Amino acid sequence: MSISHSLSRRDFVRLGAATAALAAGGAGRAAEKYPTKPVTVIVPYAPGGQGDVFARLIAPDLGQALGQSVIVENRPGATGALGTRQVVRAEPDGHTLLMGQTGEIAINGFAMKSPGYDTLKDLRAIALVGNAPLVLAVPQNSPFADVAALLQAARDKPGSVAYASSGTATPGHLAAAALAAGSKTEMTHIPYKGAGQAISDLIGGQVQLFFASASSIMPHIQGGRVRALAVSSLEPVAALPKVPTIAQTLPGFEFSLWGGYFAPAATPPAIVELLAGHINRIVQKPELHKRLESEGSAVAPMTPDRFGQFVRAEMDKYAALVKSTQAHVD
Repeated sequence: MSISHSLSRRDFVRLGAATAALAAGGAGRAAEKYPTKPVTVIVPYAPGGQGDVFARLIAPDLGQALGQSVIVENRPGATGALGTRQVVRAEPDGHTLLMGQTGEIAINGFAMKSPGYDTLKDLRAIALVGNAPLVLAVPQNSPFADVAALLQAARDKPGSVAYASSGTATPGHLAAAALAAGSKTEMTHIPYKGAGQAISDLIGGQVQLFFASASSIMPHIQGGRVRALAVSSLEPVAALPKVPTIAQTLPGFEFSLWGGYFAPAATPPAIVELLAGHINRIVQKPELHKRLESEGSAVAPMTPDRFGQFVRAEMDKYAALVKSTQAHVD
């Protein structure tokens, strides 16, 4: 004797709705109890960079909002992949977060043979904190008065203009490669192991230009050691209001360094939404907004879904650039 266990379409829909309700209820209860211990934010680079600044500026207010300490930990290595892997492998309970940036989120998956994670499968976007243009910096005594003069020199003597980067397949490297390709010029790439030595050689005149983060180059601009020739945003930025955009010479040219919070992919949606709400409110506080702008960053609050769409668009852009430049780090 056999018994049929087939379900009607209506039964199936009801079962699905009940299952979803149970899951939502579980996620909601998890959010009600969250957090049960200090929250750790992993910055996958050494202290002092843009992401580190973002994380440390927000940590006190986020901790107050959550009712728990927020601890910022630097886990540098493998162009951001080491710290990112740590977050991917963490319990998806909202207690370990990533301050993810352009490189490890949008570039590593294409530039590295085996980064050890898949951004879209292993991470959940929570909230974007800030979006800062790269600064095209030149030595203080550079003969280039503007971007047009720089590009003309590169056309006149192909390969004679050398640009520094903080490493192969970094945003600065790919931005410079895009500048050369877009202007149909040939420039020489000099990769360094980090921004510090690249800036030192820029000051000394060993290289002619460097696409730097605003946070790393601003002290040298203010100290008169280098000049900001242009910025890579479509509009001038508040921190450098008199500096033109590259897009004024090369229409459509736009690159940015951005940073935001990510969690392991299986983190309950209710916790993701809770964190996003707190972070988006914090970055819009007048005093923090002003501080981020002074670092060259535009504050750009986004919902988790909108931030996820932004990440996918950035990944598409960098995938094409890595392919065209063959900028692999393995």
